[in-house]
This record gives sequence, C-alpha cells and structure tokens, in this order.
Amino acid sequence: MIDTGDLRKGMTLDWDGRLVKVIDFAHNKQGRGSAQVRLTVRDLRTGSTTQHSVQAGYRFTPVRLERQHVQYLYGEGGHLHFMDTETFDQFVLDESAIGDAIKYLKENDTLDLLTYDGEPIDVELPTAVNLAVTETEPGFKGDTATGGTKPATLETGLVVNVPLFVNAGDVLKVDTRTGEYIERVG
Repeated sequence: MIDTGDLRKGMTLDWDGRLVKVIDFAHNKQGRGSAQVRLTVRDLRTGSTTQHSVQAGYRFTPVRLERQHVQYLYGEGGHLHFMDTETFDQFVLDESAIGDAIKYLKENDTLDLLTYDGEPIDVELPTAVNLAVTETEPGFKGDTATGGTKPATLETGLVVNVPLFVNAGDVLKVDTRTGEYIERVG
C-alpha cells in the first residue's frame, strides 16, 4: 500500500478498480482539521482527468506495470501506433490515454510502453528529446543583454520559450517533464 506521503507525479494507482496516473498533488493543512491531499489524476483507460481530495494518511493500491521498448510508428485518427523493438508486435494506443506526451513524439522515436495485464496503458518518455524549430521570430543584435526569450514552435507543435539566438531549423533539447528548453544541439 502507498500512503499519501509516498505519492509521486507519474505514479500509477488502482483507485476503486480504475487505473489512474497521478498528474499532480498538493498537501493542504488548514486550521484545526486534519490535512487534506488534493490529487489530479488521469484515468488511463478513458483519458479523463479528475480532481479528488483525500485525508492525509489515505492508502492507495499500487499497480505493477510492465515496460516494453517500442518505436513510435505514426498517429492516425486519434490513435498512436507503436512497434515492439524485439518481437516486432504492434500496439495501438488512444491519444487521450497519453495526454501531453504526444507533444514530444516524433516518428521512429524509441520509448517505453507501459502495459497492464498485456493491455497497453501509457508511455514513458525519455527525460529529454531533440526537436527541430519550425518557426520563431528572429532575434536582434543587442537584445541579449537582458537574457530575453522568445516563443518557438517545434516540429511536433510544441511551443517553448527559447533564448533569442535560436533560429528556425535549429535542433533543441527539451525536457519532457517540464516542457522547457535545455540547450541547442544542432
């Protein structure tokens, strides 16, 4: 069993027979009452996101997921297609099941597919991915004195704030946990 003090973002739990992934949580202590934990969870089968409050000390049932190394093949009609890199088996996962992770997926990327009893449930991205800049405003000489940033649209449609020296066509390393620019890699 997992106590509210052991919760982490990205954890998968069995909540009343539903598989849910912890998106966010916050401990809240007000006045004389006991502490509350406010959870934002995503149902891994339906893709719906809900918020719940539970008493501090509430216990959750952890879920054991298997990992398979897969290659992202393509997306079509709201479904994402993956192939196991060892057995060449193909899996289909609904876009709503993975949430914002789709903003970091390019065709032929390798990542981990999480399965529960053989059923594809979610994906686990690497901590950083390389994405090319498709559109950004030009930086002007002298603008860098204040360490300014500008928005850049990447090849997957993700928009991140980047330093002024970044141009269209550059390849950037982006943190998949925070969605922030890390460095220019090419």
